[in-house]
Amino acid sequence: MSAEAFIIEGGIPLQGEVTPGGNKNAALPLLAATLLTDEPVVLHNVPAIRDVHTMLALLESLGAEVTPRGENTWRIHAQNIRPADLDAKACRSIRASILLAGPMVARAGEIVLPPPGGDVIGRRRVDTHTLALRALGAQADYDHHGRQFVFRRSRPLHGAEILLDEASVTATENAVMAAVLAKGETVIRNAASEPHVQELCHLLTAMGAHIEGIGSNILHIQGVPRLHGAEFTIGPDYLEVVSFIGAAAVTGGSIRIHHAAPHYLRMVRLVFNRLGVDWETEGEDIIVPAEQPLEIHPDLGNAIPQITVLPWPGFPTDLMSIAIVVATQASGSVLFHDWMYPSRMFFTDKLVSMGAQIVLCDPHRVIVNGPAHLVGESLESPDIRAGMALVLAALAANGRSVIRNIGQIDRGYARVDEKLRALGARIRRVDETALE
Repeated sequence: MSAEAFIIEGGIPLQGEVTPGGNKNAALPLLAATLLTDEPVVLHNVPAIRDVHTMLALLESLGAEVTPRGENTWRIHAQNIRPADLDAKACRSIRASILLAGPMVARAGEIVLPPPGGDVIGRRRVDTHTLALRALGAQADYDHHGRQFVFRRSRPLHGAEILLDEASVTATENAVMAAVLAKGETVIRNAASEPHVQELCHLLTAMGAHIEGIGSNILHIQGVPRLHGAEFTIGPDYLEVVSFIGAAAVTGGSIRIHHAAPHYLRMVRLVFNRLGVDWETEGEDIIVPAEQPLEIHPDLGNAIPQITVLPWPGFPTDLMSIAIVVATQASGSVLFHDWMYPSRMFFTDKLVSMGAQIVLCDPHRVIVNGPAHLVGESLESPDIRAGMALVLAALAANGRSVIRNIGQIDRGYARVDEKLRALGARIRRVDETALE
């Protein structure tokens, strides 16, 4: 399959209506959770993205029957699952392959996993996963010779008191999926509570699990002998929703985002308000008005404000790249701090090449001074979120931009170029060989 690129002619205000896809970060653990029952599970609003197709292929490798049921709907029947040699390249292509550990240990007794991959944004430890699964009675080891993780149990899993050493989303999801079939009660403290963690818990509850405290950082789980099938609709991808909000703001456009679940965006709204961006809500729709003030609000005493990522309900790390691009078009100075990943900020050199005024203080901090007059540039997408941020920068820039390696963007955004064209953007998808 040949590599593709986006060609974008910037400087055009977006106008119109758009509907986001299903939440990628919910779809992947929900697909993994289908391994917990021998009955069919039907999932609606599954985003048509590369990471989802990779996860579906991994489920098939483990013996699950995967059947499409119309647009964005999949039926997974994991009646006869088995440990299998998984495609190492597929596992390395997505972070979510680690989510197979919890359900496979709980239901099948073991799984051997090549190291997970995903975005290149710095070290992403899996120690929290192993600590949680060990607490439930599983063995979790790393085979240095075979370069693979080995998860297994010699007897049924049992409930436990688990204090996660960090509020890891995927470790919380793995622990929950293992605990729902463990004997007795499990309490998970310092649990992540992002919308996708909540959706996983709601699916498991629909399958017969007993989970209390959903949406908090303490989960109480009473294990059950087995789960049954269910039908579930995945909610909208709030990261995609905010990406469109940012695109409208930096282009001076006005758009309506349907089915946007605005109740998940309270902290995001507080942060974007500090950048001079706001929106209106009508039911589940968000309306971004034209001509946003785009003025950074200083802290008391006219101090430079700081925007820091935090676990939910704090500002999500996955939206840091989008917020930085918005700040390049706002009047004033702001410090961004992402302590979670040591490589998240490195994409900002690409924005500097477009004319942005950004100081990279260290791997975790940048200062943005705006507004900057961005110009078109030839760029390469380093990861999903930085790639989408570069699309926003190209939409705001004067002239033509080329963004290569857009397969990274496709991992998290389904048909984003088509959606942007429907809003009036001049964006084309081409084979990279056509640029040579």
